[in-house]
Amino acid sequence: MSARDNILLRIREANGREAVTGESQRSAILARLEAHSRGPLPSMDWEPVQRFKERCVAMMSTVGEAGSLSDVPRAVAAYLQEKNLPTGGACWPEFAELDWAGAGLTIESRPSHGNDKLGISGAYCALAENGTLMLLSGENTHATTSLLPENHVAIVSASRIVATMEDGWDLLRREHRGLPRQVNFVSGPSRTADIEMTLVLGAHGPFRVHVIIVRD
Repeated sequence: MSARDNILLRIREANGREAVTGESQRSAILARLEAHSRGPLPSMDWEPVQRFKERCVAMMSTVGEAGSLSDVPRAVAAYLQEKNLPTGGACWPEFAELDWAGAGLTIESRPSHGNDKLGISGAYCALAENGTLMLLSGENTHATTSLLPENHVAIVSASRIVATMEDGWDLLRREHRGLPRQVNFVSGPSRTADIEMTLVLGAHGPFRVHVIIVRD
């Protein structure tokens, strides 16, 4: 038994619950989550994609667009050239077959290493309300790609932009039986103002976040 399983077992025993959550209990939990009413929400009379773009900019991300997935390498190259940034790095496996070389980029499909200056990831979905990316860790969705490099480029399908964080969790419950090891929410570049209230970017993650919305 792993340390994690041992801790969870002790918690269940202390609460008088079965050692392992059975299918009936799981169904009851999911039913309660499904039936649970949401709390008060602000007025959301905005178009999700446009709202997402506006909030990204407010959170100090930059935003670009691509007409299709095949247009993404050229959109990434244009951004890197404009900012005079490195043109080599790592990407998620789902983007391995894109024509990176044709756009003048050296992109490898692999987890990001500590010395990479550029990481290109997708996103599980995006939250229009606050310009946030929702990323799930996994074998082919390496968390290091969005966390280690100084420059993070995220590719987001317009059809995967949902209104709120609640909608993001609802989508996850519908499409996945269980939670991944990590669910990461990215709202612009890493930052801190802990020291003398001075804003510092890149404190514990990328200095820059660039989002490319694919109009599929």
